[in-house]
Amino acid sequence: MATKQANETLAPTRTFSARLARGLREPSRSFIITFIVVVLLAFFLSPLLRITLNSFKTPSQVAELGTPLYPAKARVVEYQGKEYEIYKVPFAEGVRELALYKKGRATSEFIDPANLDAPPIVWTGAWRSLDRAWEFAPTLTNYQQVWDLLDYPRLMFNTIALAVIGTFGTLISNILVAYGFARFRIPGKQLLFTIVIATVFLPEAVTLIPTYTFYVKIGWIGTWLPLLVPAFFANAFDIFLLRQFFLTIPREMDEAAKVDGAGPFRILRSVILPQAWPAVIAVGIFHFVYAWNDYFAPLIYLSTRPDLQPISVGLARFNSIYGNKPELTQAGTILTLIIPVIIFIFMQKFFMQGVVITGVDK
Repeated sequence: MATKQANETLAPTRTFSARLARGLREPSRSFIITFIVVVLLAFFLSPLLRITLNSFKTPSQVAELGTPLYPAKARVVEYQGKEYEIYKVPFAEGVRELALYKKGRATSEFIDPANLDAPPIVWTGAWRSLDRAWEFAPTLTNYQQVWDLLDYPRLMFNTIALAVIGTFGTLISNILVAYGFARFRIPGKQLLFTIVIATVFLPEAVTLIPTYTFYVKIGWIGTWLPLLVPAFFANAFDIFLLRQFFLTIPREMDEAAKVDGAGPFRILRSVILPQAWPAVIAVGIFHFVYAWNDYFAPLIYLSTRPDLQPISVGLARFNSIYGNKPELTQAGTILTLIIPVIIFIFMQKFFMQGVVITGVDK
């Protein structure tokens, strides 16, 4: 009896201890997962970070050996009308930053930048083994040169026009087709939907030559039409994405709208679309980024019209000319990435919500 009472007395303590241990394990597990994600993300973004830093370097900073990763130039001090580089010199009391005044094999003379009137300091050792002192020195000259040499405003206008018009056509066509598959009773609808989805597995290389030949026959080569018109005829991936989202919206809302006298287009505009903005924005971002990065199609159809080419083709041409100047090519790359990155940062909430919800089976 006493043992039973003791167990009952200790039970709340054991429960609290178990909860405490479980509470301590969960933050530790969360910290480990977060740490792994951060490390992987840093590893994945490290090339982009390096490109960004190199785009702010001068040609001498890129070519010089021993420079740090960030844009920097060697620190110097002016003494008696001449400039002397500053090195990190070790002494018994610590490391000092001194300017190399006279070089020698066994001993060298240094001057103190903080006290130029003091006599030179003699240091025994090989001065070539010393590390130079650097200072942060970014430059915007590379971006100014790319802006002029690449004709960046014109290429950016072409790219934005192609991306915006194509995104508009993609949204209009895919919304209408997905709405039909999600809401209308059509004979053979499932078979037709299966055929549409099957086009995803059709390699683009198979249709490339027939499509190009067709565009040549109708005189569209050298214009934006081959890049814009197909966007107004929908595609299987976006149809599937929007249809899955539309299926999550209860049909009772459609029926209530019909009772109030709403037709199919009114239901789409007033009932479906207000609730489907996450999916619509996700599809819009998908196509905008695709059109922004598309290189192969503009290269084929606009090879004879440099004035109509987007930034992807113009940047490739620029890299082939100035490939020996990595600071310029990397500055051009960063200029190309700015707008898509800004769009994703501001739209990532809707983008992630649309992708997650459309993946839920109904």
